[in-house]
Amino acid sequence: MQVFIFVLIILVCVLLALIVLIQNPKGGGLDSSFSSANQIGGVQRTADFLEKGTWSLAIVLFVLCLASAGFQNSSSIAQPGQFEEVVPQQAPIEEAPAEAAEELIEEEN
Repeated sequence: MQVFIFVLIILVCVLLALIVLIQNPKGGGLDSSFSSANQIGGVQRTADFLEKGTWSLAIVLFVLCLASAGFQNSSSIAQPGQFEEVVPQQAPIEEAPAEAAEELIEEEN
């Protein structure tokens, strides 16, 4: 089921990208490439169709993403107490011999 939803999400993303790229940023739509369609349906209808398609695909993508999150295996999510806490151990600090420390103090004076 997850693979099916994943494929649908990819398909919706590709379609959404294509619809967004088709739209004219000035709001003109596809008027230059469909000049003969002006007489049939008009540019305004084409722009309305693209806008409705954009919103519809965005909503479908949102719902599919929520469904994908809902269908995930609960075993893939870490449960409390599932993992032991690993604390790195520090190497023991060796103390310098007292004689070496006294020599350093004498050299400084």
